[in-house]
Amino acid sequence: MRLLVNGRQHTVEHADEPLVWVLRDELGLIGTRYGCGIGACGCCTVLLAGEPVRSCQLTAAEVGDRPVVTLEGLAERGADGTVTLHPVQQAFVENPLQCGWCLPGHVLTAVALLARDPDPDEAAIAEAARPNLCRCGGYNTIKAAVARAAELAREP
Repeated sequence: MRLLVNGRQHTVEHADEPLVWVLRDELGLIGTRYGCGIGACGCCTVLLAGEPVRSCQLTAAEVGDRPVVTLEGLAERGADGTVTLHPVQQAFVENPLQCGWCLPGHVLTAVALLARDPDPDEAAIAEAARPNLCRCGGYNTIKAAVARAAELAREP
């Protein structure tokens, strides 16, 4: 089966496996984290056709031809090898979380939020982040990072 992940076509062997394991084990994209396995924590969140989904809750076959974006697919790489972080990634670098286990889920959820609403208020940020758990309790840091990402995205 073929999957479009981070703008590149990949052939995968285990289409009946949860997407999280295909991404991690077959494609080596370890930024997608395994957390609870039941879709409750959000650590395995990826963007599927621009929407955040729990990759532990769907198989690779269920993805079909819809594009998948993982944490690794956000930064832009120049022809000269330079890497430019996505504004959400940059904001989380500026506002680091304690352990970072939940980071991929929060980053990808924030990317989807800012695509829908480039200038979200605090309530919108909190609502978007609500489905993702942070075991360290870094919710204020997460809200600050998303607000900062919105600022960064508006900069030229």
